[in-house]
Amino acid sequence: MTDYELLELALSFAIPRRDVRPVSRALIGEFGTVYQVLTASVEDLSAVPGMGRNSAIFIKTMHRMMTVGFRGYFLKTPLFHDYAQFENYCRLNVGGKPVEEVHVLYLDSRLCLLEDQCHSVGTVNESGIYPREIVQHALKLNARGVALVHNHPTPCTSFSEQDKEMTIELMLLLRAMNITLYDHYVVSGGTVYSARNMHMLD
Repeated sequence: MTDYELLELALSFAIPRRDVRPVSRALIGEFGTVYQVLTASVEDLSAVPGMGRNSAIFIKTMHRMMTVGFRGYFLKTPLFHDYAQFENYCRLNVGGKPVEEVHVLYLDSRLCLLEDQCHSVGTVNESGIYPREIVQHALKLNARGVALVHNHPTPCTSFSEQDKEMTIELMLLLRAMNITLYDHYVVSGGTVYSARNMHMLD
């Protein structure tokens, strides 16, 4: 099935007894892919002709269910066991948001998820990372590892200099407590950038 056909099938439950193919095509035309439709805001979805607020909320509910499903999966499965699945989780969790949002993933000794904490919500080009708060919460949870995930609303933008500085500061503080910073990820325009892959944690 094409992207718009998948949306058409889903919307047929939210908008019964109506031809929703034009709406599905309009959504893909406006946002580009199913992923971008799912991560769009209620306001932006509602603005598409034929949608309405209830249909937009239906799409956001599907988005939320997928995110919660992934989170439940990683409570029992090591975070990096299936890297493609993990990247999808990152995209669904913070991708497409109009402002920056930082999440801290606290991990047990098996690298399974203890908690996904929304650490801070910022502006369109800035968000706060507070290393001492992260260390304190990691100790409270008896976490053995930490991973950071945040988004850049501007497509195709990797780590800023401030991101790099805060990542190193956090890594050193965690290391002093025998806790590992496994990685820091930036989601931008559907791409997931890895600090470890870019040798920022060497």
